[in-house]
Amino acid sequence: MLTPGPDWKADVTVETPEDFQGMRAAGALVRRVFEQMKRAAVAGVSTAELDALAAAMLSDAGAVSAPKLFYDFPGHTCISVNEHAAHGIPGHRRVKAGDMINIDVSAELDGYVADMGESFVVGGGRRAQHEICAAVREAVGDAIAQVKPGRSLNVLGKAAQRVAQRRGYQIIRNLGSHGVGRSIHEEPSYVPVDNPAETRRLRQGMVFTIEPFFTTGVPWVEELTDGWTLAVGKDQLVAQFEHTIMVTHDGVEILTA
Repeated sequence: MLTPGPDWKADVTVETPEDFQGMRAAGALVRRVFEQMKRAAVAGVSTAELDALAAAMLSDAGAVSAPKLFYDFPGHTCISVNEHAAHGIPGHRRVKAGDMINIDVSAELDGYVADMGESFVVGGGRRAQHEICAAVREAVGDAIAQVKPGRSLNVLGKAAQRVAQRRGYQIIRNLGSHGVGRSIHEEPSYVPVDNPAETRRLRQGMVFTIEPFFTTGVPWVEELTDGWTLAVGKDQLVAQFEHTIMVTHDGVEILTA
């Protein structure tokens, strides 16, 4: 699975004009790839076909899949369906109307890495599916609004947890947000829940993801026998929303907007 080990790099801070442009370019690319995949995610398409679309776009841009580059993931993107929360392997499975699908795109472009993901419903679906997707998106928006240099990293988890509690969801505790920059996983790593003991501070130039996972069931995921896919129970809903953001001198820039 895409779980970082003790060799995580320290957080990379954007400092030079080249860093700014490199991160912005990587962020814009993963957004373009995601949007094309989302448009193509209609009933009947296979997750392998969606992944092939991403692979072609990344190659055309001179980029490579970050999960494949850093972890030898058996796909170019992670595509997770229904109770599969994260790290789903693209394959022969065909998307059906009413499925909730999560597409997570991470890419390395000219030495810089950006990461984004989103859960959405294909072809109608149930009200509960749309509600959980909207709630986790709201949580990320509220967390981003709290980003300012000097503030505690905990403002992010506190904002996400406030939305989860108000909307009646649990936050997955064994999936977390992470720094990006020169690698797919860097510091700061954190689980997006309220942690009053947090001592780390946001500072200008930090780049990291904000990506809570909301669920209607127990607050953890289990690894399936394929060694990659992380899932909740079959009777549960799970949804994620993710942006890569950069702390600026007075707030934040969303690199994957």
